[in-house]
Amino acid sequence: MIISGIKYWYGTAAIKLNKMQDNMKLEIIAFTVHSCKLIEEAGADRIELCDNPAEGGTTPSYGFIKQARSTCSIPIFPMIRPRGGDFLYDGDEFDVMKTDIRACKLLGCDGVVLGILKADGSVDTDRCRELVDLAYPMEVSFHRAFDRTADPIQSLEDVINIGCTRLLSSGCQPTAEKGSALLKTLIEKAGDRIIVMPGSGIRSDNLQDLIQSTGAIEYHSSA
Repeated sequence: MIISGIKYWYGTAAIKLNKMQDNMKLEIIAFTVHSCKLIEEAGADRIELCDNPAEGGTTPSYGFIKQARSTCSIPIFPMIRPRGGDFLYDGDEFDVMKTDIRACKLLGCDGVVLGILKADGSVDTDRCRELVDLAYPMEVSFHRAFDRTADPIQSLEDVINIGCTRLLSSGCQPTAEKGSALLKTLIEKAGDRIIVMPGSGIRSDNLQDLIQSTGAIEYHSSA
């Protein structure tokens, strides 16, 4: 999406959510400080802050996080992902993730976005729990590493048990529209234990259908 269309789309989507239900929220990815400003002005509820869009988002720099935090008043959740590619991290990469989480706390971020898997396609619960504990009192969203898990129903329980606040997913499909059936199942199984937030391919023209088909109360889209 080009920058000139951001305010129109965010504003349209935010209005649709507000008309549906007071507790519905819209989270938007930002890759620049300018995008952060436009996102807030358009009425979105939260920003997922990322670098490197070509890799699907990696950890933003300290300076980027600091500038975004000082510029925007809405919640900011930086991505904690040391590189693109898979979600299997060695010891050095894990240490980098911990250092980045500490930096986010110092900069006053409201939460972080992360996810670590094992080679068998399961959630690495031990290391994810360590990161969630380190991040406290910030919230933690488990990102779309979930969509690469071998057993999404078991992985949902794992993400809940490690203490994440929300789960971002496309229903293990390329887009949330195509994964809407699984998203609905995940939302029903999660109940009030975690927020399941559909993401991938969400736009103002398909948002209404996703609200009806999934019953989700939070939605995620990209700039």
